[in-house]
Amino acid sequence: MDLDTQVTRFKYLIRDRDGKFTAAFDGVFTADGIQILRTPIRAPRANAVAERWIGSLRRELLDRILILNRRQLDHVLTIYVDHYNTHRPHRSLGQAPPTGRTAPPPPAGDAIVLRRDRLRGLIHEYTYPQVA
Repeated sequence: MDLDTQVTRFKYLIRDRDGKFTAAFDGVFTADGIQILRTPIRAPRANAVAERWIGSLRRELLDRILILNRRQLDHVLTIYVDHYNTHRPHRSLGQAPPTGRTAPPPPAGDAIVLRRDRLRGLIHEYTYPQVA
């Protein structure tokens, strides 16, 4: 992947104990100050958060769209990650997205809801217009 300047945002790399991850692989990340955390031995559910995210990505997006090339995949994933982190409600967060709500919803009687289609209508985002 192409991390460039974004690598400073990461503190940890969580990975399993597969033999394909060599010392040189770990060295690339530790050189940038990223701590390597390995999942416990014989703990298949230790990486449940990543597996949950990948499952959501697959069910909500990849099972519904045909990806033709790498450029399209990058574009689709960028839009989905933005949607997932800034608009999609998460049950464990009280129906708020991970980055938090940008504005509280207006009272029910005054509610005007706007729908924004992303990825040609595959994903819908709903917002309230800002009242000055």
